[in-house]
Amino acid sequence: MISYQKLKAHPQAAKSITGMSLEAFDELYQEFAEVHRERLEQATQAQYSGKPRQRAYGGGRKPKYDLRDRLLMTLFWLKAYPTYEVLGFFYELDKTNIEDNLKAILETLEMMSNFPYDHPSSDRRKLHTPEAVMEAFPQVRLVIDAKEQRIQRPKTPKGGSGQSEQRPYYSGKKKAHTLKSQIAVRPDGHIEAVSASVPGGSHHDITLLRQSKLLDQLADGEEAMLDKGYDGIQNDYPHLRLTLPFKARRNHPLEEDQKAYNRLLSAYRILVEHALAQMNHFQVLAQVFRHSRQGHARLVRIVAGFVNRRIVVKPLKTYAALA
Repeated sequence: MISYQKLKAHPQAAKSITGMSLEAFDELYQEFAEVHRERLEQATQAQYSGKPRQRAYGGGRKPKYDLRDRLLMTLFWLKAYPTYEVLGFFYELDKTNIEDNLKAILETLEMMSNFPYDHPSSDRRKLHTPEAVMEAFPQVRLVIDAKEQRIQRPKTPKGGSGQSEQRPYYSGKKKAHTLKSQIAVRPDGHIEAVSASVPGGSHHDITLLRQSKLLDQLADGEEAMLDKGYDGIQNDYPHLRLTLPFKARRNHPLEEDQKAYNRLLSAYRILVEHALAQMNHFQVLAQVFRHSRQGHARLVRIVAGFVNRRIVVKPLKTYAALA
């Protein structure tokens, strides 16, 4: 069993097991315990069965492990992504108990994952400090990109057509069935918005951006930076200034100055790539996703929240304007 007491005796292993330092885990737990208690006190349904609650918070059979160890178990699952059977072997629990424990902790962690662009623009704080904007593109508020993750091939329902069920998820780019998420970061790498998870084959990056209506949330004077996959989005938002690289057309290759501009943009867009790389440190988003597709977006949001916590302590590398 991976217990907090064992981890405390070997703090150097904390980052490999949980994705964060022991000090960061302790801070997370203090915040988590309060939110978790409030959520369960206000719940009207039993925690595991989903039936109407008959006891007050704290009643009934006590869990085998305390809340701190159950949070540690969940972080280990997110970081290493073992099967429920493997995790049950470590904690001496059956598969159903593992699933119930993870579900309860994940629900609270999702509540703690807060992204500014989930809220109306009037509630958001504008960025004005020199540390929070890129020198070359001072009006850029969001750098947007999409993340695809392989999933197990969707099962064909009884009496259904395999192609009709699987085709929406098959990504020609990845040559695999995938789910796609849209991630938007601000210029210091802090994640500002996470979209719903959609089938990777039937949703182009620009389609997901349109559906998310993320650009509608930009305040006056704020801009977004995107890659070539979003070519054409300017037609949807003629009133916005969107920073995109030049794209070569048939019989119209790029000029040298356009190539130089594209290189400049890629040096700044690397920020969103770094944020995505930080998310992929959690194997639940890096390996083939084995669980319900309906729960994928929750896990993306939870991991994005962990990445934001880490960036506060250790900011991502930033880039000065190129000469």
